[in-house]
Amino acid sequence: MKKSITITGSLGSGKSTVAKKLSSDLGLTYYSTGSAQRQIAAQMGITTLQLNHLADKDKSIDEKIDGVIKNMNNDGNAYIVDSRLAWHFMPASFKVKLIVEKTHAAQRIFNDNLRSSESKYKNVDEVIKAIEERRQSERERFLRVYQVDIENNSAFDLVVDTTNLSIDEVCQQIKNAYQKAI
Repeated sequence: MKKSITITGSLGSGKSTVAKKLSSDLGLTYYSTGSAQRQIAAQMGITTLQLNHLADKDKSIDEKIDGVIKNMNNDGNAYIVDSRLAWHFMPASFKVKLIVEKTHAAQRIFNDNLRSSESKYKNVDEVIKAIEERRQSERERFLRVYQVDIENNSAFDLVVDTTNLSIDEVCQQIKNAYQKAI
């Protein structure tokens, strides 16, 4: 029996790229809360960082996004879920956390033209500041709302540092560990 794989991690760690490739490789449906957040932010005419700050005050934003994952957890299907907290809402999933060195992450984000709802940064230092602010905002909110510390790696079945790995290498590590776990 297949089970869902939840992928979380640092901004710029490659979560979405890895999750999409795994979805294709394993034949599992892909879902991304980041895409949902970017879509909500774009509809509101704000950046994802601004949406994070708004979510600090408006619980309905997290509830809307989290509700989809909670429903997925109970529907009996297996998914690849790219999300900061899906591992928390899908406790029986194979939980993966991707980490990356912050300058490398900032360079990835700075060069990513697909992040249309995020600010257009002037340089990598500006990206580092923005991702640190977003990470801190999320960490504080998740601690307060869910009593979950996204900096604690003990809840994960696998932690992969993507800084010096190709997408194929990251995916292979995950597939190997997943096959052993199911």
